Amino acid sequence: MALFGFSRTRMPSPDEAPPGRADAMPVPDRHAVLGTPLLPPFPPGSELAMFGMGCFWGAEKLFWTRPGVLVTAVGYGGGFTPNATYQEVCSGRTGHNELVLVAFDPKAVSYESLLRLFWQGHDPTQGMRQGNDIGTQYRSGLYVFSPEQRAAAEETRQAYGHRLAAEGYGPVTTEILDAPDFYYAEAYHQQYLAKNPGGYCGLGGTGVRFAG
Repeated sequence: MALFGFSRTRMPSPDEAPPGRADAMPVPDRHAVLGTPLLPPFPPGSELAMFGMGCFWGAEKLFWTRPGVLVTAVGYGGGFTPNATYQEVCSGRTGHNELVLVAFDPKAVSYESLLRLFWQGHDPTQGMRQGNDIGTQYRSGLYVFSPEQRAAAEETRQAYGHRLAAEGYGPVTTEILDAPDFYYAEAYHQQYLAKNPGGYCGLGGTGVRFAG
């Protein structure tokens, strides 16, 4: 898929990216479902996780319904344009992925259980797409905040990759990187499926369960 000759499935170079802006996107003060502050500081004792797994509307709902999750927010990261708009991200020129930021209570829910939701909630073998959503913003990604998270992410990527291969799927394309700067998406994207229950979700797992 191309836009004026630019392929949305190719990661752009920094000089192809829009310049962005200095001001952060205005977002609601509180989570529309959980009632917790959408912006940091997050509740004491919480830890952070960050996921890219296709359209962030459905991905965010997957995590906010998990007991032990305190806050979720959607945004952009992994690219070059500070405080990008949705339209800029959709152009494919920012290099950003659609991300879900999760603050969770590690005493109530483990990072490993969140990884299980991630692997089972989408198809991580599709490269720069997820189902009918095509472009670099829909790539599968785990963005880690600690060496422990990286180790867990890499271990589960390998284990789930073996399971998928046994079921006839191609190689896992999930990138594992240090957590990038997270730029909040526009207010209407936050908890979109709570505000629009019949809205588009876009998530579709492989059906292969992951117990690791």
